[in-house]
Amino acid sequence: MKIGCPKEIKPQEFRVGMTPSTACEAIRHGHSVLIETGAGEGAGFTDADYIAQGAEIAGTAADVFAQADMIVKVKEPQAGERKMLREGQVLFTYLHLAPDPDQTHDLIASGATCIAYETVTDGAGGLPLLAPMSEVAGRLAPQVGAWTLQKANGGRGVLLGGVPGVGPAKVVVIGGGVVGTHAARVAAGMGADVTVLDRSLPRLRYLDDVFSRDFRNRYASAAATAELVAEADMVVGAVLIPGAAAPKLVTRAQLSEMKPGAAIVDVAIDQGGCFETSKATTHQDPIYEVDGIMHYCVANMPGAVARTSTIALTNATLPFLLALADKGWAQACADDPHLLEGLNVHAGKLTYYAVGKALGIDVISPQLALKM
Repeated sequence: MKIGCPKEIKPQEFRVGMTPSTACEAIRHGHSVLIETGAGEGAGFTDADYIAQGAEIAGTAADVFAQADMIVKVKEPQAGERKMLREGQVLFTYLHLAPDPDQTHDLIASGATCIAYETVTDGAGGLPLLAPMSEVAGRLAPQVGAWTLQKANGGRGVLLGGVPGVGPAKVVVIGGGVVGTHAARVAAGMGADVTVLDRSLPRLRYLDDVFSRDFRNRYASAAATAELVAEADMVVGAVLIPGAAAPKLVTRAQLSEMKPGAAIVDVAIDQGGCFETSKATTHQDPIYEVDGIMHYCVANMPGAVARTSTIALTNATLPFLLALADKGWAQACADDPHLLEGLNVHAGKLTYYAVGKALGIDVISPQLALKM
């Protein structure tokens, strides 16, 4: 199989879908790899690094899309890239379709087979290809939130950890999953007063057992959420419903109850965001203000630490990439029901129920797609 990796074109996106090491592994399995020139530079990988592992270098993204049987990326294909997809081609990347009807319709129209990193599952009920970036985004959230809180950026002028005689900032993390746990750990490590909200009692028990000395947790009732958000200097949105649009857990009306200059960091923005006032921003222009509350809603937060993120992501995607290349997408998905969960679009049909529900589009089962 010829595997193609174009350069990411989303604003301020420096990650790359394949490292030289990933390319080496694919080539050792008998496949050829085509990398767009400069694709790895943002993550510290040169064209020469890829050539040294046996990959070919293409001059343009159009060359990659035209020649490759499978396209491997990081972020969802942008409008121009979607036009280059073709029937029978495999796309393996993050998609986040539920809040993105334009992308969804374009992928359906392309006839391509589109497998989303974020909906591939594992035997423990986790999301193994989302987890590495969730870990990175979670650890970044207090860091960027602390920056947003600085007075020069419109924030309250509060130091996250305080100083002797001055109390620390109050941080509320909505969601106790991978993102929320990492955000809480780092915020607590920076000295903040941290509370995590979640609706899963087993998860709350786990957090209490493991992290009770670092941060508190509470059940995420509407009343508790409203109370804690009103008291917070920083709120981190870390909720996830796999493949579906994020629920809106904090309304615009609640902003009036918050402290002026408080910071919101919405890590769920890829799935539409969990604050009513959230809208996607970029690393170039990351924050905006609504009713006196500063919002940080960058849709590709891990792109800020591109080298760490790229290596972490490709470590996780490599086994699935090799399975798709070695067996072909249909056999690989037939052999692995967890990889089949990643199938979102095939041959002009939507195959992921949560996306169909969010966008009002008819869906076929991924099992039926295997027979097409």
